Amino acid sequence: MSCFLPSTPALLQETLQPPCLGVQAGAPVAGVGAGRGLCQDGPSPDSLVKREIDFTICSAFGSSAATSGAPDVPDIARALALRSAGRRGALLGLAGAFILPGRARADDDAPARAPLRVASFPDLDRGVRAALSAFQRRHPGVQVRINALGVADHHTAMTTALATGANVPDLMAIDVDYIGRLSRSAGLHDLAAPPFSAPAGTPGHERLAAYALVAAQPRPGVQAALPVDIGPGALFYRADLLQRVGVDEAQLTRSWAGFIDAGRRLRQQTGAYLVAHAADLADIGIRSGLAAGEGVYFDGQGRPLVETARFVRAFERARAARQAGIDGRMRAWTNEWTQALRSGRVAAQMMGSWLAGHLKNWIAPGAAGLWRSAQLPEGAFAAWGGSYYAIPKAARQPALAWEMLQLMALNKAQQVAAFQALDAFPALLDAQADAVMDEPLPYLGGQPARQLWRTAAARIAPTASDRYDPIAGLVVQAELMKVLDQGKGVALALADARRTLERRVRRR
Repeated sequence: MSCFLPSTPALLQETLQPPCLGVQAGAPVAGVGAGRGLCQDGPSPDSLVKREIDFTICSAFGSSAATSGAPDVPDIARALALRSAGRRGALLGLAGAFILPGRARADDDAPARAPLRVASFPDLDRGVRAALSAFQRRHPGVQVRINALGVADHHTAMTTALATGANVPDLMAIDVDYIGRLSRSAGLHDLAAPPFSAPAGTPGHERLAAYALVAAQPRPGVQAALPVDIGPGALFYRADLLQRVGVDEAQLTRSWAGFIDAGRRLRQQTGAYLVAHAADLADIGIRSGLAAGEGVYFDGQGRPLVETARFVRAFERARAARQAGIDGRMRAWTNEWTQALRSGRVAAQMMGSWLAGHLKNWIAPGAAGLWRSAQLPEGAFAAWGGSYYAIPKAARQPALAWEMLQLMALNKAQQVAAFQALDAFPALLDAQADAVMDEPLPYLGGQPARQLWRTAAARIAPTASDRYDPIAGLVVQAELMKVLDQGKGVALALADARRTLERRVRRR
């Protein structure tokens, strides 16, 4: 899931309860901002969301066998005892951890009784909560503590934790935009190696989406994290608005030239924009059409690729859209963008498949039945978002963290449940084959759109990530804005992007 939640001093502290006995009362909510968040109902996008959640996993359900084919918890615990024993780093929030009455403080617990600490971010943290029922049947009495910060703050905290060894969680969430950098940390376990030996499968027979697995491999054979959800790219469009000007889906998606021409007709006849921002067209062009193993911004030797034909075409396409007047110059996740999608002022949006849930739940619930989904124009396939979990070497409960990770990433029922609850497209191929993918979606006019998204996910090539991808993305975006807003030449803009990257990126 790819969702960006900016941070401000506003703070939401919340203790939630699982559906079982013996759960202690939570702390009150304080400092909540007004409005609706990007990922869920509740705090404003301008607020930092922090959840300090303590669960006492109770014995109401008894125990059950571990996941088939998974190493036993005691075996992993013994194998990692020398590494995990003595580690006392607790992931404490700004207000401190909530310690259950009658129990010793976490720092005084024996390692076997220490809580499982999970560091995540909204809305991904809800996936952990969804897995608690299954987890508690296997480990009655184990406390699970979830600490969720806004996306940027979470990754800053995790970077610091890995660098210093302090306040390290047992299970760490990583958004796809940060996986290139954090997967190269020496502080993460290799999940492809014993005692984990993640059953991801051999190349060509992966249990998880191949492109998502490769993105978390700092080098061949090393798996720094496992994906729990992915974001196959899709085109969402208002069928009623396009029908009004005589444009069908085939005309819209056959070619980029046809896409831009459809936008021109829409603008002339209705006043609506086809896309929110011309940069969306460049973004797709930059991240699609790559060969397996190719990097988005850098080649295998770390050299910038920003002057290749792929970038030239992407910039030129965005410039053509701007010159045709089909974009509203609105940035995603702004109030203006939201209102434009809600009112029909913008008729299409290219984004991850998870956008369907946002449209249905809070962006444009009143437009049910009017939206449709299609593949990206001109046969493009690109990923938009995705989420991972990793196990730090300094984790105190690596065995329990591995059990929780297997539930979230490798358990079909759990993956399907998370998809239905969060609209987070499953990374597990078995879950993608579930009958839920064939269900008609009322919001999309009864269209079985998940089939399209599954096809797109299968067509996305595994590409190499680079620790400097986030920097490159910002540099390229800055130069693209100069092309669109100031008329800068494409060749000059890309040459300047290359020079900037060569100056800013220092490799050892």
